[in-house]
Amino acid sequence: MTSDEPATPGTTGEPPAAGTVPDPLLVGADLVAGYLPGVNILNGCHVELGDGELVGIIGPNGAGKSTLIKAIFGLVAVRAGQVLLRGEDITGRRADQLVAAGVGYVPQNNNVFPSLTVVENLEMGLYLRSARWAERYSFVCDLFPLLADRGRQKAGSLSGGERQMVAMARALMMDPRVLLLDEPSAGLSPKFQVEVFERVAGVNRAGVSVLMVEQNARRCLQICDRAYVLDQGRNAYTDTGHNLLHDPKVIELYLGTLAAAAAR
Repeated sequence: MTSDEPATPGTTGEPPAAGTVPDPLLVGADLVAGYLPGVNILNGCHVELGDGELVGIIGPNGAGKSTLIKAIFGLVAVRAGQVLLRGEDITGRRADQLVAAGVGYVPQNNNVFPSLTVVENLEMGLYLRSARWAERYSFVCDLFPLLADRGRQKAGSLSGGERQMVAMARALMMDPRVLLLDEPSAGLSPKFQVEVFERVAGVNRAGVSVLMVEQNARRCLQICDRAYVLDQGRNAYTDTGHNLLHDPKVIELYLGTLAAAAAR
C-alpha cells in the first residue's frame, strides 16, 4: 500500500496523534527500529494502549509487527521515538526491569522451559516476587484450568497450544499491568487457535491490558477493542476491531475475500 492512497472513512493513513487514548497506559511513540545498522524495520509507527484494552497489531508479513513488540520490550534497539509506561520513558530498559515495572512479554517461539515441569515454569515467572506464589498460582489456574492438572508434567511434552498457555501463565505470574503477545496462535491447529484466543480474551477480562501481534487477522479483530494495521513499518489503518473487520479497503488489502464472507 502506498502512502498516497486515500484512507477509508473511519480509518487513517497517518499515525494517530498523541492523545488518541485518554491517559494511555502504554505508548510506542513514533518508533524507528531495526536489527541491522542503517536498516529500519519500523519507520515511525505509533501505538497506544489504554487501561483494560485489548489492542491488536496486524498486517502483512514483513510489516514490522513482531519488531514493534520486541522494540517495546527492549529486545530491539529503538533508534528514534519513545516507549512510555504511564508517561515514564522506559525505552530500551532491560527485560527484568520491564517485568518489575509491570510489563509481561510472551515471545512467539521458545517460550517455555521444555525440561522443566509446568509448576517449575510458573515458579520461574515469579522469581522476583516468590512470596506471592500461592496467590498468583491460584489466579493463573483459574484462567488456565489445565495447568492445575498438568503441574508435574514436563512443558516440552505438552501440545503447542498447551505450551502457549503455560507461557502466558508464566508471564502473568508477576501480575503485570501490560501483557505483550507475539503471535500467540502461530503454528497451532485451528482447535487450539480458538482456545488461545478465548484465553487471551479471558486474560483481558481479568483486568490485564493486552497488546497482541497476530497473524490470524480476522480472529484478532473479532476480539480486540482497537487495532493497528502496519505496512512497511508504518501505521496504515487504525480503528476499532469491528470497523476494521468490516472495512472494504482493509479486507481487500489485508484480510482477503474469505474474511469478508466470514465477517458477515
